[in-house]
Amino acid sequence: MPEGRDHGETADVTDVPDAPDTTGAPGSTAAMTCATCGAAPADPALARLTWARGIENGHEVWTCDTCSRRHLRSIEGKLDSSWW
Repeated sequence: MPEGRDHGETADVTDVPDAPDTTGAPGSTAAMTCATCGAAPADPALARLTWARGIENGHEVWTCDTCSRRHLRSIEGKLDSSWW
């Protein structure tokens, strides 16, 4: 056990560097918006099931189901051939 800490104490984890962005994560208070069209979901809980989530430059981004369908060919075209 680390010196100076009682058995019941836990380490402070609130100052975690480079913590991931949790926008739209369950329990998050940050608003979800589509990175393509800017739409906001009427029901964020349902959107977590139907929207696409990605990480771009270390930030979480969301794409609504409509934009995902509309740009599917473009998304597929950017995947490495090893994906297929």
